[in-house]
Amino acid sequence: MESVQLFYWFVESERNPEEDPLLLWLTGGPGCSGFSGLVFEVGPLMFDYAKSRGSGTLPTLKLNPFSWTKVASMIFIDAPVGTGFSYATNPESYGVTDTLAAAHNYQFLRKWLLSNPKFQKNPLYIAGDSYSGIILPILVKTISDGNEIEGGGKRMNLKGYILGNPVTDLSVDKNWRIPFYHKLALISDQFYQATKTNCKGQYINVDSSNAACFQNLQLVSECVRNIFTAQILEPNCFDAATKEAKAFGWDPSNLTHHNQLNLLLPNAFHHTPTWCRSYNYVFSYIWANDGEVQTALHVRKGIKMEWNRCNRSLSYTYDVTSTVPYHKYLINKDYKVLIYSGDHDAVIPYLGTMTWIKSLNLSLKRDWLPWYVGGQVGGYTLQYTQGNYNLVYATVKGGGHTAPEYRPEESLAMISRWLAGFLSN
Repeated sequence: MESVQLFYWFVESERNPEEDPLLLWLTGGPGCSGFSGLVFEVGPLMFDYAKSRGSGTLPTLKLNPFSWTKVASMIFIDAPVGTGFSYATNPESYGVTDTLAAAHNYQFLRKWLLSNPKFQKNPLYIAGDSYSGIILPILVKTISDGNEIEGGGKRMNLKGYILGNPVTDLSVDKNWRIPFYHKLALISDQFYQATKTNCKGQYINVDSSNAACFQNLQLVSECVRNIFTAQILEPNCFDAATKEAKAFGWDPSNLTHHNQLNLLLPNAFHHTPTWCRSYNYVFSYIWANDGEVQTALHVRKGIKMEWNRCNRSLSYTYDVTSTVPYHKYLINKDYKVLIYSGDHDAVIPYLGTMTWIKSLNLSLKRDWLPWYVGGQVGGYTLQYTQGNYNLVYATVKGGGHTAPEYRPEESLAMISRWLAGFLSN
């Protein structure tokens, strides 16, 4: 384990770091840097695009008024090894699996808490989004099992976990994309019913002899080909980000975004003159690859090549296809759980997330009801229980993949209320 060196970013709670919860944040990918979560999702900093664009100088950062550090201390980790500024001291250690990534995170957290003993008594939550839906439940189970055999001083004060737009079971997640397209009026009733009938409700791993199903899937693909699946209401314009990157002198092949997880149907990206969210990611490459910035961050010299927001060249083996069994194991524990979805995310549709949650066979304590921000509906919640296990499922209205990037104010309200115990009340 010593050969694996995981870089991290730590920010104390802006409210009361001595008592507020401690959140370990796992960014998705796998291979997306914790800095991406810090500046584009839930962290205390964000780029000042108006001051940074076209200035020819280092991009400017400003405070994020909707940071989750308003209510919690947060560790943003560059994991698995090879992500962001994390590195290994020997080539063999770059070979990672889902289960090994969770083990590395566990060792990191143990060492971090030993090095920062003043946070050992704070309520601990493991949080993350997107592909962290695979790593995180494994990590939570590892912590839970470790607590049962450790003495009092070495036990982690784990209180629960938080997952946003989570990859959980790829067969479930991907299979619900077509029903989601139908519900959001991206395909017609006729297309949907024909596809459902001919494919028998199964839209992945289709029998190669089922020509009618393949024909229907091709029609569906044509309907959603130019949809930005991370948030279906935003423009689909990856090439625009590529053009912007070239203006800054950066290799556009490095520019990746959350749409990379669209594993079922291909998307075609076309140039458009409209604003594109992908522009935002360019500034992270410029900032994080600056030599003075890396010196200020104490990045070790000589161990990193070019920083990537999301490293797609990891030596990574996907050895866990579903974490539903891990959730089923954890429902017997005394944990508080929040699962949330941006309701305009077609990458991991809320329909699939609700399906696997229902498969846990928990008792429904509170049915579908709205929650509000500023007098407007921020989303909807369901609450489930089993013994001392309490799970709140929340949608974030207008949220994409992932919700905080698209609806930061609502997402802060959601996490603040959930931590305080009244999101579902």
